[in-house]
Amino acid sequence: MEKEDGATGTPAAPLAGLFEGERKPSGPTQFGRIFRPDEAWLAKAAPEPILEPDLAIVDTHHHLWDMRGYRYLMPDLLADLRSGHKVIATVFNECHSMYRAAGPVEMRPVGEVEFCAGVAAMSDGGQYGPTRICAGIVGFADLTLGDRVTPVLEAEIRAGGGRFRGVRHGAAWDADPIIGNSPVSPGPGLYLRPDFRAGMARLAALGLSLDAWIFHHQIADVVDLARAFPQANIILCHMGGPLGYGPYAGRKDEVFAAWKASMKELARCPNVSVKLGGLTMRLAAYDYAKMPAPPSSAELADHWRPYASTCIELFGADRCMVESNFPVEKMGIGYGGLWNALKRLVAGASDDEKRAIFSSTAGRVYRLDLAAG
Repeated sequence: MEKEDGATGTPAAPLAGLFEGERKPSGPTQFGRIFRPDEAWLAKAAPEPILEPDLAIVDTHHHLWDMRGYRYLMPDLLADLRSGHKVIATVFNECHSMYRAAGPVEMRPVGEVEFCAGVAAMSDGGQYGPTRICAGIVGFADLTLGDRVTPVLEAEIRAGGGRFRGVRHGAAWDADPIIGNSPVSPGPGLYLRPDFRAGMARLAALGLSLDAWIFHHQIADVVDLARAFPQANIILCHMGGPLGYGPYAGRKDEVFAAWKASMKELARCPNVSVKLGGLTMRLAAYDYAKMPAPPSSAELADHWRPYASTCIELFGADRCMVESNFPVEKMGIGYGGLWNALKRLVAGASDDEKRAIFSSTAGRVYRLDLAAG
């Protein structure tokens, strides 16, 4: 059951448990928590030309939400999309946004899909720019319901208006409370549980995908899940969640070695693809709360290169795609700088490989009609 908010009597948004309000420049940085981006700090970034402005991009992972004290809705995303990069389409990823306030708890996530379908319809009209926002929608359904998740998924398919592509049911969990776990992960081994797998069977039977969110020491669970459901389309978020703070601080080489070994095993599962991006909150490669200005795109690329290069090497361009993870990444860099960094990470790739990583892999994996863009 969901927690109730004592003031309103409505379900408390799980991500609100990771939201900490304003950035706190003094004291230890709370990695693994969401802070409202500091626009004045972001404005201090050194100007950069937009790299490869004609390279088409599908942003495969962004959020739209209305937390207490922190809104990131269509106008906010549109402002970021005007950075100069050619983002032709986006995929919304669940964040407990706009859930229904009443009705059966398991059906309340349908409201998020309904909301995103409305945003997508507005975007498709063309009055808000060329980007097809929410061309794909990844919602939430509690897969531990087993067979009982079917009516939830069917309702989300109807609500999505042809755009609903699957669910993200995060399993990210670590025993140290400083890490900040997925709000819907009750403990270790979620993807191994029989009730989750019963729901996974229903998801796959409907032709829907699973966005998997875990930490690096849990990648083996995704391997096991992918092998148990070879027909399922599984997308790994945030490059497999390498951690760099709390008990993992000062263990960069050890964490990387363990992460790489697990990713090598996962890459042997042909039904798994991976998103490049989303490391600001968890890798703790740089302390955005203590920096006088955001890093340059070159600096960010240097931090992320070992992970992104390994993913491309292991999975290939046709199983890698890019994500902004906005507005979470906005805590540490602006939209323009982020895409410049991701482009720097593939600077040595061929034109065909770049097209795959930045758009065509996403089009195939999320079943997007990019020709309509």
